[in-house]
Amino acid sequence: MTVTQSGVTLDEFEAFDAASPEGLHVELINGRLLVTPAPDGDHDENVISIGDQVRAHDAGLRIYQERGLAVPAYRAGRARVDGAVAPVGYFRGQPSWSDPSGVLLVVEVTSGREADAEVDRIDKRDAYAQAGIPAYLLIDRHRGEAVVHWEPSAGRYLHECRAVFGAKLALPEPFGFDLDTSELA
Repeated sequence: MTVTQSGVTLDEFEAFDAASPEGLHVELINGRLLVTPAPDGDHDENVISIGDQVRAHDAGLRIYQERGLAVPAYRAGRARVDGAVAPVGYFRGQPSWSDPSGVLLVVEVTSGREADAEVDRIDKRDAYAQAGIPAYLLIDRHRGEAVVHWEPSAGRYLHECRAVFGAKLALPEPFGFDLDTSELA
Protein backbone atom coordinates (compact mmCIF):
# COMPACT_ATOMS: atom_id res chain seq x y z
CA MET A 1 0.00 0.00 0.00
CA THR A 2 1.27 3.44 -0.92
CA VAL A 3 -0.17 6.66 0.40
CA THR A 4 0.56 9.81 -1.58
CA GLN A 5 0.00 13.46 -0.81
CA SER A 6 0.93 16.20 -3.26
CA GLY A 7 2.10 19.76 -2.73
CA VAL A 8 4.23 18.99 0.33
CA THR A 9 7.05 21.37 1.23
CA LEU A 10 10.46 20.22 2.40
CA ASP A 11 9.76 21.55 5.91
CA GLU A 12 6.46 19.64 6.06
CA PHE A 13 8.19 16.52 4.82
CA GLU A 14 10.96 16.74 7.42
CA ALA A 15 8.39 17.09 10.22
CA PHE A 16 6.40 14.13 8.91
CA ASP A 17 9.55 12.03 8.44
CA ALA A 18 10.69 12.73 12.00
CA ALA A 19 7.29 11.68 13.40
CA SER A 20 6.84 8.56 11.23
CA PRO A 21 6.72 5.22 12.99
CA GLU A 22 9.50 2.72 12.38
CA GLY A 23 8.69 0.34 9.55
CA LEU A 24 7.31 2.98 7.20
CA HIS A 25 9.33 4.50 4.40
CA VAL A 26 8.66 8.17 3.80
CA GLU A 27 9.88 9.92 0.65
CA LEU A 28 9.37 13.24 -1.09
CA ILE A 29 9.47 12.90 -4.88
CA ASN A 30 8.55 15.88 -7.09
CA GLY A 31 6.57 17.51 -4.31
CA ARG A 32 4.62 14.35 -3.51
CA LEU A 33 4.82 12.63 -0.15
CA LEU A 34 5.07 8.85 -0.54
CA VAL A 35 4.53 6.51 2.40
CA THR A 36 5.11 2.80 1.92
CA PRO A 37 5.47 -0.18 4.26
CA ALA A 38 8.84 -1.85 4.79
CA PRO A 39 9.84 -4.24 2.00
CA ASP A 40 9.27 -8.01 2.01
CA GLY A 41 11.97 -10.68 1.97
CA ASP A 42 12.01 -11.20 -1.82
CA HIS A 43 12.53 -7.46 -2.22
CA ASP A 44 15.59 -7.59 0.06
CA GLU A 45 16.99 -10.70 -1.63
CA ASN A 46 16.86 -8.93 -5.00
CA VAL A 47 18.88 -5.99 -3.68
CA ILE A 48 21.40 -8.31 -2.01
CA SER A 49 21.84 -10.32 -5.24
CA ILE A 50 22.63 -7.14 -7.15
CA GLY A 51 25.00 -5.95 -4.43
CA ASP A 52 26.87 -9.26 -4.42
CA GLN A 53 27.36 -9.07 -8.18
CA VAL A 54 28.55 -5.47 -8.07
CA ARG A 55 31.03 -6.27 -5.31
CA ALA A 56 32.32 -9.35 -7.17
CA HIS A 57 32.97 -7.14 -10.19
CA ASP A 58 34.55 -4.26 -8.23
CA ALA A 59 35.62 -4.80 -4.61
CA GLY A 60 35.79 -1.01 -4.13
CA LEU A 61 32.02 -0.60 -4.53
CA ARG A 62 29.20 -1.37 -2.12
CA ILE A 63 25.43 -1.33 -2.27
CA TYR A 64 23.95 0.63 0.62
CA GLN A 65 20.38 -0.45 1.38
CA GLU A 66 17.63 1.93 2.50
CA ARG A 67 19.92 4.95 2.03
CA GLY A 68 18.30 8.37 2.13
CA LEU A 69 19.30 10.64 -0.75
CA ALA A 70 18.57 14.32 -1.29
CA VAL A 71 17.33 14.42 -4.89
CA PRO A 72 16.68 18.06 -5.75
CA ALA A 73 14.45 17.68 -8.77
CA TYR A 74 11.50 19.88 -9.76
CA ARG A 75 11.00 20.46 -6.03
CA ALA A 76 13.32 19.52 -3.21
CA GLY A 77 13.13 15.76 -2.91
CA ARG A 78 14.07 13.01 -0.53
CA ALA A 79 14.27 9.39 -1.69
CA ARG A 80 14.83 6.34 0.49
CA VAL A 81 16.41 4.14 -2.19
CA ASP A 82 16.38 0.36 -2.09
CA GLY A 83 20.05 0.37 -3.01
CA ALA A 84 22.69 3.02 -3.67
CA VAL A 85 25.93 1.79 -5.25
CA ALA A 86 28.87 3.96 -4.26
CA PRO A 87 32.56 3.62 -3.42
CA VAL A 88 33.35 2.10 -0.04
CA GLY A 89 33.12 4.79 2.65
CA TYR A 90 31.26 7.33 0.51
CA PHE A 91 28.47 7.75 3.06
CA ARG A 92 30.73 8.02 6.12
CA GLY A 93 29.95 11.30 7.89
CA GLN A 94 26.94 12.08 5.70
CA PRO A 95 23.53 13.01 7.16
CA SER A 96 20.39 10.87 6.92
CA TRP A 97 19.50 12.51 3.61
CA SER A 98 22.84 12.29 1.81
CA ASP A 99 24.34 14.06 -1.17
CA PRO A 100 23.90 11.74 -4.21
CA SER A 101 26.88 13.12 -6.18
CA GLY A 102 29.08 10.07 -5.43
CA VAL A 103 26.37 7.50 -6.13
CA LEU A 104 27.02 5.56 -9.34
CA LEU A 105 23.79 3.58 -9.49
CA VAL A 106 20.44 3.62 -7.71
CA VAL A 107 18.46 0.38 -7.46
CA GLU A 108 14.71 0.27 -6.91
CA VAL A 109 12.58 -2.87 -6.63
CA THR A 110 8.85 -2.66 -7.23
CA SER A 111 6.52 -3.87 -4.52
CA GLY A 112 2.88 -3.61 -3.61
CA ARG A 113 0.27 -3.04 -6.28
CA GLU A 114 0.93 -2.70 -10.01
CA ALA A 115 -0.37 0.88 -9.87
CA ASP A 116 2.25 1.73 -7.22
CA ALA A 117 5.04 0.57 -9.55
CA GLU A 118 4.53 3.64 -11.76
CA VAL A 119 6.28 5.73 -9.09
CA ASP A 120 9.43 3.61 -9.57
CA ARG A 121 9.05 3.43 -13.36
CA ILE A 122 8.52 7.14 -13.97
CA ASP A 123 8.70 9.50 -10.99
CA LYS A 124 11.81 8.09 -9.36
CA ARG A 125 13.53 7.49 -12.70
CA ASP A 126 13.06 11.15 -13.59
CA ALA A 127 14.09 12.39 -10.13
CA TYR A 128 17.33 10.37 -10.27
CA ALA A 129 18.11 11.65 -13.76
CA GLN A 130 17.48 15.22 -12.61
CA ALA A 131 19.83 14.62 -9.66
CA GLY A 132 22.53 13.53 -12.13
CA ILE A 133 22.85 9.97 -10.81
CA PRO A 134 24.72 8.16 -13.62
CA ALA A 135 22.51 5.04 -13.73
CA TYR A 136 19.18 3.76 -12.43
CA LEU A 137 18.36 0.05 -12.22
CA LEU A 138 14.72 -0.91 -11.81
CA ILE A 139 13.81 -4.45 -10.80
CA ASP A 140 10.20 -4.61 -11.95
CA ARG A 141 8.64 -7.61 -10.22
CA HIS A 142 5.25 -6.91 -11.77
CA ARG A 143 6.61 -7.16 -15.32
CA GLY A 144 9.29 -9.75 -14.56
CA GLU A 145 12.11 -7.63 -15.95
CA ALA A 146 15.14 -5.57 -15.04
CA VAL A 147 15.64 -2.17 -16.72
CA VAL A 148 18.75 -0.05 -16.55
CA HIS A 149 18.70 3.65 -17.49
CA TRP A 150 21.93 5.62 -17.89
CA GLU A 151 23.58 8.83 -19.03
CA PRO A 152 21.45 11.58 -17.54
CA SER A 153 21.14 14.74 -19.60
CA ALA A 154 18.74 17.66 -19.27
CA GLY A 155 16.78 15.86 -16.56
CA ARG A 156 16.27 12.51 -18.28
CA TYR A 157 18.20 9.36 -19.07
CA LEU A 158 19.31 9.04 -22.68
CA HIS A 159 19.59 5.23 -22.77
CA GLU A 160 17.83 2.17 -21.43
CA CYS A 161 18.25 -1.58 -21.73
CA ARG A 162 15.81 -4.31 -20.60
CA ALA A 163 16.08 -7.99 -19.79
CA VAL A 164 13.44 -10.44 -18.64
CA PHE A 165 14.21 -12.25 -15.41
CA GLY A 166 16.58 -15.10 -16.22
CA ALA A 167 18.44 -13.23 -18.98
CA LYS A 168 21.64 -11.21 -18.64
CA LEU A 169 21.41 -7.42 -18.47
CA ALA A 170 24.40 -5.43 -19.70
CA LEU A 171 25.23 -2.71 -17.18
CA PRO A 172 26.88 0.46 -18.52
CA GLU A 173 30.30 1.73 -17.44
CA PRO A 174 31.71 2.07 -14.86
CA PHE A 175 30.26 -1.40 -14.24
CA GLY A 176 30.70 -2.97 -17.66
CA PHE A 177 29.46 -6.44 -16.78
CA ASP A 178 26.36 -8.51 -17.41
CA LEU A 179 24.03 -8.64 -14.42
CA ASP A 180 22.65 -12.14 -13.87
CA THR A 181 18.90 -11.75 -13.30
CA SER A 182 18.18 -15.46 -12.76
CA GLU A 183 17.91 -15.00 -8.98
CA LEU A 184 15.49 -12.08 -9.20
CA ALA A 185 11.85 -12.58 -8.32
